[in-house]
Amino acid sequence: MKLSELPHRTAATVESVDDHTPNDTIARRLRELGFVSGERVEVMAAGPVAAEPLLVQIGYTRFALRRSEAARVRVSVLENQA
Repeated sequence: MKLSELPHRTAATVESVDDHTPNDTIARRLRELGFVSGERVEVMAAGPVAAEPLLVQIGYTRFALRRSEAARVRVSVLENQA
């Protein structure tokens, strides 16, 4: 599942970040921000216009991502949510 498709307030873990080209600057930046395999991630909210941007929490940090950026992050939903 893509991060952009994850329902709000649903915990998931990052599986990978898709590179569209060699030396993809956006994919590299996402990894630098912490979107790496095994990290817990959650979509907290979406903006008012076309649900853009997405407010995403990874660890204790929140980022605003465009849907096109969030679509590059592959996630798997956590089974046991508290």
